[in-house]
Amino acid sequence: MTTTTTDIAKTGAAGGPGRVPSAPEQRTRSTPAPGRVSVAVYAEDLILQTGVVQQLRPRPEIELMPEEEADNAQVSLVVVDMVNESAVQLLHRLQRNTSTRTGLVVGYFEAGALQTLIEYGVSAVLRRGEADQDRLVHLVTAIAKGEGVLPGDLLGKLLDHVSSLHRTVLDPRGLSLSTLTAREAEMIRLVSEGYGTAEIAQKTSYSERTVKNVLHEVATRLDLRNRAHAVGYAMRHGLI
Repeated sequence: MTTTTTDIAKTGAAGGPGRVPSAPEQRTRSTPAPGRVSVAVYAEDLILQTGVVQQLRPRPEIELMPEEEADNAQVSLVVVDMVNESAVQLLHRLQRNTSTRTGLVVGYFEAGALQTLIEYGVSAVLRRGEADQDRLVHLVTAIAKGEGVLPGDLLGKLLDHVSSLHRTVLDPRGLSLSTLTAREAEMIRLVSEGYGTAEIAQKTSYSERTVKNVLHEVATRLDLRNRAHAVGYAMRHGLI
């Protein structure tokens, strides 16, 4: 079992490691063994890459992808010290690859980077200081299921940003919900607050099936990739 070792600084070179092809070049996704999630690890140096790989390799839930098959991974895990320009370039390239969902393991996270991650379709974030084996596996499996994961303090910053948008952008202009129904907006708001499907169902008095159907319909109608992307879309357009 092998994995992909990617130097983020080199991802811009044509044909270089970790290159995400444009849509016409994309290959059919490899099928992992039943019950396993295929993962490609992108790290900015060998030490970071080795540490994450050593934690994921023994776990039966994970199938690490070799470099030549990285584009077909279900989950792309980006491991960096901070969200700098080279990391953003890689996230942008991964966003163009519809075969994969992206998660981030980061050492230092600036508040201003949260909006960037949402815009580039990052589904989940884990701080490196908290990235033990179980948390890494939870992050990967959650991403594969289309779920979003954020540390509590980042979720709080996200909600503060949403509140600021309402005060400074929506209210002065008299804007209101226009592309989401009241039920859809309420469910997206609860997603943004970190609630899972069962909790949303309980709070809205709908069945879990209805919650899933509503969120799926919103994602399909607005061409959204996952719940984190839906929250980002609603936030950018002032819908929550």
